[in-house]
Amino acid sequence: MESKWSDERLAMLLGSLLRAGVILAAIVVLAGAIPNLIKFGCTPPHYRVFKGEPAELRSIAGIVGKALHFDSRGIIQFGLLLLIATPIARVAASLAAFVLQRDRLYVFVTAIVLSALLYSLLGPH
Repeated sequence: MESKWSDERLAMLLGSLLRAGVILAAIVVLAGAIPNLIKFGCTPPHYRVFKGEPAELRSIAGIVGKALHFDSRGIIQFGLLLLIATPIARVAASLAAFVLQRDRLYVFVTAIVLSALLYSLLGPH
């Protein structure tokens, strides 16, 4: 009897997940970029002075808060956050599929990879 989660079906699912994540991230970045370009597009850049992102756009909570308030830079940052989260979601989906397949070795390895990815994103900075 063939497993419900065959390797081919899993590969198709993970490919679709990656594709959807990248497309969604691109749409969100574009949704933030259009108003940002309308507002600041004609402002000449000052290349001699480096200004990083404000403090509220350097944390996940700050980015989400700014995006929920329809701040264009917050929306762009949220789109980039979605892009970063896409491969993490792929690893999480792989972990779930390996659990359903009862493949202990891949569950163990994938859990380690997922833990490292989450720690790098959410851990102390």
